Amino acid sequence: MRSDNSLFRRKTIAAILQNPPADHEGPGGGLERHLTVRDLTGLGIAAIIGAGIFSTIGKASLDGGPAVSMLFVFTAVACAFSALCYAQFAATIPVSGSAYTYAYASFGELAAWIIGWALIMEYAVGNIVVAISWSDYFTGLMDGIGWHIPAYLSTGAQGAYQGYAAVQALMEAHLPLAQATPAQLEGYKIWNSAPVLFGDWHLVADVPAFGITVLITCLVYIGIKESKYASNLLVVLKLIVVAVVIAVGAFYIKPANWHPFAPHGVGGVLKGVSAVFFAYIGFDAISTTAEECKNPQRDLPRAMMYALIICTVLYVVVTLVLTGMVSYKELGVGDPLSFVFAKVGLPRLSGLVAVSAVFAMASVLLVFQLGQPRIWLTMARDGLLPKVFTRIHPRFHTPSFATIVTGIFVGVPALVLNMDLVVDLTSIGTLFAFALVCGGILIIDPYGRSEARFTVPYINGKWLVVTVLVIGGALLWRYNQAEVRTFAHLASFGEGYEGFRHQIPMLVFLLFCGGLAVVSFQKSLSLLPTLGLLINLYLMTQLGISNWVLFFAWLLIGLVVYFGYGHKHSRLNGAAVGE
Repeated sequence: MRSDNSLFRRKTIAAILQNPPADHEGPGGGLERHLTVRDLTGLGIAAIIGAGIFSTIGKASLDGGPAVSMLFVFTAVACAFSALCYAQFAATIPVSGSAYTYAYASFGELAAWIIGWALIMEYAVGNIVVAISWSDYFTGLMDGIGWHIPAYLSTGAQGAYQGYAAVQALMEAHLPLAQATPAQLEGYKIWNSAPVLFGDWHLVADVPAFGITVLITCLVYIGIKESKYASNLLVVLKLIVVAVVIAVGAFYIKPANWHPFAPHGVGGVLKGVSAVFFAYIGFDAISTTAEECKNPQRDLPRAMMYALIICTVLYVVVTLVLTGMVSYKELGVGDPLSFVFAKVGLPRLSGLVAVSAVFAMASVLLVFQLGQPRIWLTMARDGLLPKVFTRIHPRFHTPSFATIVTGIFVGVPALVLNMDLVVDLTSIGTLFAFALVCGGILIIDPYGRSEARFTVPYINGKWLVVTVLVIGGALLWRYNQAEVRTFAHLASFGEGYEGFRHQIPMLVFLLFCGGLAVVSFQKSLSLLPTLGLLINLYLMTQLGISNWVLFFAWLLIGLVVYFGYGHKHSRLNGAAVGE
């Protein structure tokens, strides 16, 4: 492997497919191959059916009405384009690392690092939110059966202290407490009721969130075989509950609740993009287990598509059932499935849904805790992270050190923080990864000539890309003229810079569309990955400028780490190779 100090140096597919270093703790080997297509499909379903169907689906329905069911279909198509590209990469490069590895082979090292860093946002940061959400469901469930967990042991210290400080400031200023929010008043109450440890520090911690993270981390640490059994069991339980929800809920549907179908128009439906996309996050986690699949070239592509199809059907049907049982206006709650059954007088089924939500959240934690260590393992093998991340446990054959670090990275913040991370922040990192995977296929196989066991079907995009863009623009104008006019007004500084800055993502996207249409016409690029790239970038424009700012801040931190360590220690450097 030749020395290359370029930021865009690529790792050849042949080099990636070489046997990975046998770094491990004492005698032992590498990762063991246990997973079949059924196990992989189960992992995909476990990751996808979680917070989306039990929580965010309610907010999306409130914004878009029953028409959100069609947004699930549209988002599934976008994910399907990405899944096809993931599948070809997985068949070509069947190793751990997911989008990080694929970017290394197509775009080069810097892009690979950025993707790897963005995936931390999807897996680890996303799991912090899932752990806290799990704690909320679990605490509510325990209250329901009479086992009360003190609020100071199920709340993050940060949120409680912020509430306490806000209320205390009002009291010192002799202002009415009515100015405080319910959350601030609750935080004040929790902080004052908690035991004092020392000084002004009170014992306030989200113990259930920390506990479930420790439990899942231990399960992931002891082996992929044990993890797959747990995942498969949780998937079966979730599917049974969802089937019961659909079957019983169908008898309480009132067709009048489906009218109007899109009460707030296309703009209202698109407001739910981040919530709906969040519901699909996770299918790509399947690709991180490539080195533990019995037949990755055959099974990974199948499992991704199976998981997407099954979950899309369930999402669409559940959305129609929910919006048919009650008015969409009532669905702005954190537990919509449980809420609707309590609303129609079925408290026992409402309780069953609450129980299933606890299992659903646990399975999402399981899959993401599986994925993150394997990405760090692959990055460390390439020298971009310290070598200690490559350790494979001699008995359990799992990335031991990376798994422990992942558990700490998720568990400690979940213990002390009351994080209000919007799902947009997790979604934007995932969409970015999806977009680069689609773009990677356009670079390594733009004409569908790969000899991999699975390839994205080639459709000449010479004329079709332009045609699709024109039709899309026409439909947007036909059904959403008000939004188009507002965009044109703000983009032309009609409301000054404050209005203009929120249109920057869309302006950049439109310029990119024009450039890609020209390149596609000149080079006859493959249509499907091109559409996947465009749809993912479009969805990113819907997430708001504030989330873009946070995303770029996260990437900036990652670049500091890369230039401070990764670039110097990369195995593509002559010194690293010679070690």
